[in-house]
Amino acid sequence: MIRFENVSVTYDGATEPTVQDVDFTVPEGELVLLAGPSGVGKSTLLGTVSGLVPHFTGGTLRGRVTVAGRDTRTHKPRELADVVGTVGQDPLSHFVTDTVEEELAYGMESLGLSPEVMRRRVEETLDLLGLAALRDRPIATLSGGQQQRVAIGSVLTPHPRVLVLDEPTSALDPAAAEEVLAVLLRLVHDLGTTVLLAEHRLERVLQYADQVALLPSPGAAPLLGTPADMMAVSPVFPPVVSLGRLAGWSPLPLTVRDARRRAGDLRERLEGRETPRRVDTPPAPPTGLPAEPQADPPARRRFRRPPPAPSASAAPAEARSLSVRRAGVQALREVDLTVLPGETVALMGRNGAGKSTLLNTFVGLVEPSAGTVHVGGLVPHRTAPRDLVRRAGLVPQEPRDLLYADTVAAECAAADRDAGAAPGTCRALVSDLLPGITDGTHPRDLSEGQRLTLALAVVLTARPPLLLLDEPTRGLDYAAKARLVAVLRGLAAAGHAIVLATHDVELAAELAHRVVLLAEGEVIADGPTAEVVVSSPSFAPQVTKILAPQGWLTVTQVREALREDLREELPEDLREDLREDLR
Repeated sequence: MIRFENVSVTYDGATEPTVQDVDFTVPEGELVLLAGPSGVGKSTLLGTVSGLVPHFTGGTLRGRVTVAGRDTRTHKPRELADVVGTVGQDPLSHFVTDTVEEELAYGMESLGLSPEVMRRRVEETLDLLGLAALRDRPIATLSGGQQQRVAIGSVLTPHPRVLVLDEPTSALDPAAAEEVLAVLLRLVHDLGTTVLLAEHRLERVLQYADQVALLPSPGAAPLLGTPADMMAVSPVFPPVVSLGRLAGWSPLPLTVRDARRRAGDLRERLEGRETPRRVDTPPAPPTGLPAEPQADPPARRRFRRPPPAPSASAAPAEARSLSVRRAGVQALREVDLTVLPGETVALMGRNGAGKSTLLNTFVGLVEPSAGTVHVGGLVPHRTAPRDLVRRAGLVPQEPRDLLYADTVAAECAAADRDAGAAPGTCRALVSDLLPGITDGTHPRDLSEGQRLTLALAVVLTARPPLLLLDEPTRGLDYAAKARLVAVLRGLAAAGHAIVLATHDVELAAELAHRVVLLAEGEVIADGPTAEVVVSSPSFAPQVTKILAPQGWLTVTQVREALREDLREELPEDLREDLREDLR
């Protein structure tokens, strides 16, 4: 169905091809996963299938890409629209109408389908993707994850023979991601649709892939094979594969179920060992700052005691009985939340639960309908931005909202000036988080993950006491995510408060001290990460599911426990040598 013949793409002004020596076939009716580190050209390769590369992006395409027999170099995107449906990393760039139902119908209108067919397919898609309750909602009022589902639905309704998806689950909560992947699997198995998708959260997609096309490094020829074979050599791999490598399992497991079947011996080795505690546990609440109240069950809500008055101390972030109503939707309901210096809090919950709205109230972008919000003792929506920026910094879901300059170097220089930081501060952060980004690159030419990294560095340059991150791992591979975790841990250790809204359960397990679960704008759980995520089937990380009922969260914890096990088996004189080697 899709044929790449010695394909290479070189963008204008670039000295090296972004992708080269691409030569493989995607058969009809298969789901092929495109994997690899950030910036290796996955989005570019997907763009060649839809004709966006080079017709829209420019540059030079060498070789030949054919889809259902049509050469994408001689057929423009509109001439491929009846065959190929494409969803990029930025759903907003796809929308051409105002409401959900209109957007789902637009592609079929362009193809001239009858009203009867359009109505039936719209209803089917609303049900498939759980969008029925949102059919009349303006797209601008939806959360990022809801918009992503609408974008996917808009390309499903015309029933294309090929689907090209770039990070289709990046903004979806775990349950919504499973629903979308189940729909894709049904299309592949029942209708013979060919799906080519790129995804960094391999733990979500790997088990569904028929084949994996691996781009191991920039400019390297891709490798094509079974998921198990590719994970054995891939530089990026999900926690279940990482645990399999650590335990020496062969073949490597691809699913939690496979890993649980083999984990008996590993559970025995870990039995009786205490789950490692976080060494960077935040300090206890200072005198005068009330402890965080727990949310009452819905049945008891009418009998709640009045929340405590806002504390006089300058906590980095504090909300009391916070409610927000926007465009007729109750986005937040009586939220109580205090974030302490040095604490990392993960906001989790399904799409539309109110996570982004809560972050926006802390930077004054949204005014409360009721209750109070304080950031460092200031009321955000009544504080001038130039004063608030010294107290709080927000990295939004769309990083391009923060980027205005023509080059990476210019963005970094402006960030240094605005923050009053030493020249080179922002550039050093970019290099630490994601090496390989050159000074002369235009931000629009970066991948989604690279743009996010640049926006994060711009905000971190000012080192605000409160750092707010909205889906900070969209577009990041596992190595980039590990570097991000290291930077954020360093900031927390230095006393910065961090609040991140995320659907990435692995990130929350690795980084967060606390998890706050939101549903319909209300706090339904608030507690230590291990307590909240272990008790949730949806938000538990892979390692927890594999090693349950033991309370391990991450591969890092298991690795440290096994190292300690090895130390205890050695004579004392060799233990010190091992400690030195590990350092």
